[in-house]
Amino acid sequence: MARRNKAQGSTPATTALARLDISFVTHAYDHDPAAESYGREAAEALGVDAERIFKTLLATLDGSLVVGIVPVLRSLDLKSLARAAGGRKAAMADPAGAERATGYVVGGISPIGQRRRLRTLLDESAAQHAAILVSGGRRGFDIELAPDDLLAATSGMLASIAR
Repeated sequence: MARRNKAQGSTPATTALARLDISFVTHAYDHDPAAESYGREAAEALGVDAERIFKTLLATLDGSLVVGIVPVLRSLDLKSLARAAGGRKAAMADPAGAERATGYVVGGISPIGQRRRLRTLLDESAAQHAAILVSGGRRGFDIELAPDDLLAATSGMLASIAR
């Protein structure tokens, strides 16, 4: 995979990946604020199979925030997330709280370079692909990298968390 593309700008996510010496490719597109699904918009704009694009969602698990990364065409299964993370009850996080904890805006929350390191789980379907795309830290900006590199950058783990 190619190195980062500095022409696309820098975000905490790209800075973190560079610091870790992890290879990635950036993809920028014109974001439409009226888009119903940021992930589907990215797939269409970038001409990438939607199965390779993953969304970053935050949930509260027994009072703590946790990150779940799932394919954009699927949903986060909160019961599976709780089970995989060794918790009892998970619920979707408040958007404002997610923004405060990560330093990113909803629709542009990257799993990489967050303000606070949160426990991260990546859906096991990511392992089927040599490279996946996740938010690069702003709307209209994605990062392509190997699933193992994403796990290394986030200290994450693979789990069956999508439905």
